[in-house]
Amino acid sequence: MKIDKVAGIESRGFIIGAALAFQLGIGFVPIRKKGKLPAKTVGHDYELEYGADRIEMHVDAVSKNEKVLLVDDLIATGGTAEAACALIAKTGGKVVECCFVIDLPDLGGRKRLERRGHKVFTLCEFEGE
Repeated sequence: MKIDKVAGIESRGFIIGAALAFQLGIGFVPIRKKGKLPAKTVGHDYELEYGADRIEMHVDAVSKNEKVLLVDDLIATGGTAEAACALIAKTGGKVVECCFVIDLPDLGGRKRLERRGHKVFTLCEFEGE
């Protein structure tokens, strides 16, 4: 599958995502908490189990119809990953898959993303909360 960009969620997703983007020879998109990026941004507000938050990326990071691979270290409840997918969609990008090193299946994040139509790949699972 052709991928145009790798997007990594702050901050451990940067380590994995940047290395993957480099290996694939494609661009890397950092997705960060509000106010952390240096240029003009687009954001997405979302609810967490303990409150609300906002993530942002540069307005020109993803172009219309670009295929994006979303990467982070861990999928727990899936709230931040779901927000990152929505943020990428706001700019016209398409998340082709969400990839994580670790899945905590008892917290339901994978199922949450799959219910939204996203493909999910993980390297390992750890049951329990």
